Amino acid sequence: MEERRKYPRITRTLPLKLSDSEFDVLTESKNISGCGVYCSVDKSIPIMTKLDIVLLVPIRKSRGRVVKKINCCGVLVRSEYLKDNGKHSYTVGIYFNEISEKDRKVLLSYINSFRNKRAFTGNYQNQ
Repeated sequence: MEERRKYPRITRTLPLKLSDSEFDVLTESKNISGCGVYCSVDKSIPIMTKLDIVLLVPIRKSRGRVVKKINCCGVLVRSEYLKDNGKHSYTVGIYFNEISEKDRKVLLSYINSFRNKRAFTGNYQNQ
């Protein structure tokens, strides 16, 4: 089956902060791509809400790992209520509508590092 997504998506946990003029929510990704993120939140956020997003992405440098802080903007495009989930009540999909190409390249490099490992090792966990 041919992949229809513009950017690959992986199941990885990255810390992130979502905010607008009325709230800040700290959460973590369930999956992520170069154009969006899927995560859990503990409040109802209306579809099409514009959000400021801060992602913390670990990257490898010659002297070890560092964390790259990516600031971007997104629009909430999907929300699903979860019954009987004590910690988070909603899963949401957010489309990155404003992200610099430099930051997108950092994110894609992170994503591709896991895709390449999976292809090389045949390990399909944490895709």
